[in-house]
Amino acid sequence: SIQTRVFFCLSQVRLQTQPLPKPGESALYAGTLDCFKKTLAKEGVKGLYKGMAAPIIGVTPMFAICFLGFGVGKKLQQKHPNDILTYPQLFAAGMLSGVFTTVIMTPGERIKCLLQIQASSGEVKYAGPMDCVKQLYKESGIRGIYRGTALTLMRDVPASGMYFTSYEWLKNLLTPAGKSQNELSVPSVLFAGGMAGIFNWAVAIPADVLKSRFQTAPEGKYPNGFRDVLRELIREEGVGSLYKGFNAVMLRAFPANAACFLGFELAMKFLNWIAPNL
Repeated sequence: SIQTRVFFCLSQVRLQTQPLPKPGESALYAGTLDCFKKTLAKEGVKGLYKGMAAPIIGVTPMFAICFLGFGVGKKLQQKHPNDILTYPQLFAAGMLSGVFTTVIMTPGERIKCLLQIQASSGEVKYAGPMDCVKQLYKESGIRGIYRGTALTLMRDVPASGMYFTSYEWLKNLLTPAGKSQNELSVPSVLFAGGMAGIFNWAVAIPADVLKSRFQTAPEGKYPNGFRDVLRELIREEGVGSLYKGFNAVMLRAFPANAACFLGFELAMKFLNWIAPNL
């Protein structure tokens, strides 16, 4: 459900950006469940939805652009419309979709991350998504809104390649001999889509941690970009810090992407039914 997706997204960002505890102190959040309990106790039910207006508004066009990019990537490599692509070619097409979505993903996640961490810090700087956009633009122009673009690309390009490749691979694996992929059952599509989400985030999460840290840091803290963020994380918290928020990410990855791919397959069947010659 959208509620589950929203909560795990909030937990992911807060776990990824929480400060390193001082000697003798406990971490602000011990894990996903602890983050849920503390957010609910301190901020109420509304606290679970902080910063989600921008990504919720952008989720439909984002997925539309994502699948459009994948389609364009496939067509660029096909000599004929019915050519079957190899897995490396599918991976390349998937990577192109990651480039396509960056224009929406970067500002959406910048706003989301800033709004989600300000509530936990106790300092309310932004009144909402539009106020956040206005202040970022006033402070740094369009560059401030698109801060973290390189890290978004580093996350989404390889992860999107894995996303679509693993989905096609699992569909092939689940299709009985002599049958077409179009005949796959709903449970098979849900399983393939959900596992594609798992594979996607297994690749994406280290870059996502770096992106969240960079997008929420004060201006000028990391002059060399992601290299400074990476050095600081490895030095202070070790390699394991690159997988902060892993449980929250994985708990939402399967159901969210299972539903996404089922919706895509049903939409394609409907469009082929009403316009078979397009």
